[in-house]
Amino acid sequence: MQAEKLIGINLIYHFKLIIYKTLDMQQQTLLKAVANAVNGILFFFKKERNAKIQMAIAITTVLISVCLGVNKGEWMVILLCIALVIGLEMLNSAIEKLCDAVHPEVHPFIKQTKDIAAGAVLFACLISAIIGIIIFLPKLF
Repeated sequence: MQAEKLIGINLIYHFKLIIYKTLDMQQQTLLKAVANAVNGILFFFKKERNAKIQMAIAITTVLISVCLGVNKGEWMVILLCIALVIGLEMLNSAIEKLCDAVHPEVHPFIKQTKDIAAGAVLFACLISAIIGIIIFLPKLF
């Protein structure tokens, strides 16, 4: 009976130890994942020409929004548009880099893939511009 109790306590101790180690590893992995994501964002804004253009447009849009006194709902839509355009631009850049690494030579499928990714960014930009017109135009006149 005493041996069974000791074995049970020992199993519980090891089970708790495994859980704590797993949680610790998950936290380290999560921290590393966040650090990698931040590195990706920093790289994107330092190295990509379109990132700088999109950020300039985003800052201009935010400044115009402040000056025109947009309401909370309009702010949510504007920020969502900014996030969508910049997020898609980041994905487009990642897809282009991956395509160039996998197949550096000109290839019709790679060109199509890059064109579709760039088209997604353009589409989001056009819709965002229309949304901007809908929000800002009545405030100007």
